[in-house]
Amino acid sequence: MNIFLLSSQVLFFGFGWLFFMRQLFKDYEVRQYVVQVVFSITFAFSCTMFELIIFEILGALETSSRYFHWKFNLYVILLVLIFVVPFYIGYYTVSNIRLLQRQKLLFACVVWFTFMYFFWKLGDPFPILSPKHGILSIEQLISRVGVIGVTLMALLSGFGAVNCPYTYMSYFLRNVTDSDILALERRLLQTMDMIVSKKKRIAMTRRQMYQRGEDQNKQTGFWGMIKSVTSSPTGSENLSLIQQEVDALEELSRQLFLETVELQATKRFSRSALWFLFHGGLAVRAPI
Repeated sequence: MNIFLLSSQVLFFGFGWLFFMRQLFKDYEVRQYVVQVVFSITFAFSCTMFELIIFEILGALETSSRYFHWKFNLYVILLVLIFVVPFYIGYYTVSNIRLLQRQKLLFACVVWFTFMYFFWKLGDPFPILSPKHGILSIEQLISRVGVIGVTLMALLSGFGAVNCPYTYMSYFLRNVTDSDILALERRLLQTMDMIVSKKKRIAMTRRQMYQRGEDQNKQTGFWGMIKSVTSSPTGSENLSLIQQEVDALEELSRQLFLETVELQATKRFSRSALWFLFHGGLAVRAPI
């Protein structure tokens, strides 16, 4: 079974190496093999701990073997997280400063001791210290890593809760610009002008028909009466067609007006949503 765990760690290490090279580091020409090794080791031992949890649930392997590998994995991961990674970050940070390149190892040690001081002082406000455990015991280190991990996860979750809607809101909101609203308002004004002009034509036609009716009433005699009964007023058919056009244009104007109101509301909502994401959302997430 120890051979099985060792082979699985080698497999996880190789998968982490390939994932780092093919996905995380594919666009960079500068290769830092120490970074690849540290990432692959952390990935391999993290996957091994998950594997040990599954073995614990299934009851696979012996209890002593699981306990030994569990403690060994914890020590390796804590060694990488607390000693190797902070020292390596401090070392390459100092290496990028020209004034400190001659004694970069010394200043890297100073940076690492500063990190260790704040890392250790972080546990003072919390009930972590116990006389049962030593200073460098696994309980002391895991408790502080847990506090830092939970705090970082809370900060990242708050940032993700604000950044994710802002990033993907464009897929759900309609992109409304000022030119779209102006074009729709221009169409609405043109439709209203056409309605007014056609109603003027209707009014003029009715006035002409009224004047013709008065002239016919003035005519006397038998032929005038027959003519007024049998002949239909000219322009009555055109009047009905124009009225139908006016009704259609009025319905179109109502639709254009509602669409204009909807576009303006969408634009105001998108602006208020962006303001809330930048100000209100960050204020809500700040206590985390």
